[in-house]
Amino acid sequence: MAGRTMHAVQYDGYGGGAAGLKHVEIQVPSPKKDEVLLRVEAASINPVDWKIQKGVLRPLMRPKFPHVPVTDVAGEVVEVGPGVHSFKPGDKVVSMLDFWNAGGLAEYAVASVNMTVDRPPEVSAAEGASLPIAALTALQALRYSGTMFDGTGQPKNVLITAASGGVGSFAVQLAKLGNLHVTATCGARNVDLVKRLGADEVLDYKTPEGKSLSSPSGRKYDVVIHCAVGISWSTFEPNLAANGMVIDITPTPWTWFRSVVKRLTFAKKKLVPLLIFVHDKEDLRFLVQLVQDGKLTTVVDSRHQLSEAAAAWAKSMEGHATGKIIVEMGE
Repeated sequence: MAGRTMHAVQYDGYGGGAAGLKHVEIQVPSPKKDEVLLRVEAASINPVDWKIQKGVLRPLMRPKFPHVPVTDVAGEVVEVGPGVHSFKPGDKVVSMLDFWNAGGLAEYAVASVNMTVDRPPEVSAAEGASLPIAALTALQALRYSGTMFDGTGQPKNVLITAASGGVGSFAVQLAKLGNLHVTATCGARNVDLVKRLGADEVLDYKTPEGKSLSSPSGRKYDVVIHCAVGISWSTFEPNLAANGMVIDITPTPWTWFRSVVKRLTFAKKKLVPLLIFVHDKEDLRFLVQLVQDGKLTTVVDSRHQLSEAAAAWAKSMEGHATGKIIVEMGE
C-alpha cells in the first residue's frame, strides 16, 4: 500500500487536550519485520493515552511528534511484513500497539505480531479493541495477588474501587472467575450494572459507607484492586486483613514512597504500585477466549466515529466513563 494516504488524528506536542487533536491525511505506514498492517475497525481510548499527551509520563516515555495516539485496536490484516507466517491478509485480529509509536486513531496502523492475536467471529471489533490495556491490567493485578483462574485458587475477599470504569468492570468479572468474594465501589447510577457484572456487594462511593470502604458484611479485604484516585492509605488500612495488600493501578509519587517505606519496615499490610508496560500475548489470547465463550463482557460507555475523536477524547478526560470509550473507523 506504499504511496497511499489515510485519515488519522494526531497531536503536535504536549498539552492541548481534545482541542489539541488534529485531523490529517498522512501516509499509510508499511509493516517491517515481524509486523502486520491493519485496517483498523475499532479503537478504544484509555486514560494513559491522554496522560501521555499531558506529559504525565514524560520521564518514562517521550512520543515522537507529531503523534497519532491510542494503542488498543481491532481490525483486519491487509499486509504482512518480512518473517510473518502466523497471519495473512484477511485475518481478523486484536492488537495492542506499542506505546512509543501507537497509531490507533487512524484508518490503518502497524502492529507487532508479538501483541496481536486472532479475533474469532463471536468477538466484535469493539469488544476486541476494549481488551488490551484495561482487561490486561485487571488480569495482571489479580494474578499479582495470587488469584488463579483454573479453579485451584483459594477463596479471598477483594475490594475493587471504581468498579464501573474500564479496568474495574473487567476486574469484577475476572475476580468472580477466580472464585473471589467481590465488594465494589461505584457511583449510584452504576450500582445495578456492577451487580450484574457479578459483584457480591456494591457501595456507592459518595455515601458514608462507601467513603469508609467498609464491607456491608463486615469482611476484611485480602486484596484491593484500586482503580480510583484520591483515597488515602488511612482509609484502606483498617479494612485490610492482617496480610492484606492494596494494588494501585494509578500510583502517584506518594504511593511509591509509602510502598518503599512499608517494604523497609517489613509491614504485613502492603501497598503495591502497579505500572504495566510489558504485556503478554498469551494473556491477551486468554481474554479474547473468555469473551468468545461468553465469560467476559465488555461494557461500552459510548461509540464515536473517527471524525468525532475529540469528543471521545474529552469524555475520557472527564474521568466518569462507564466502561470503555470506543472509536469506530467506519467504511
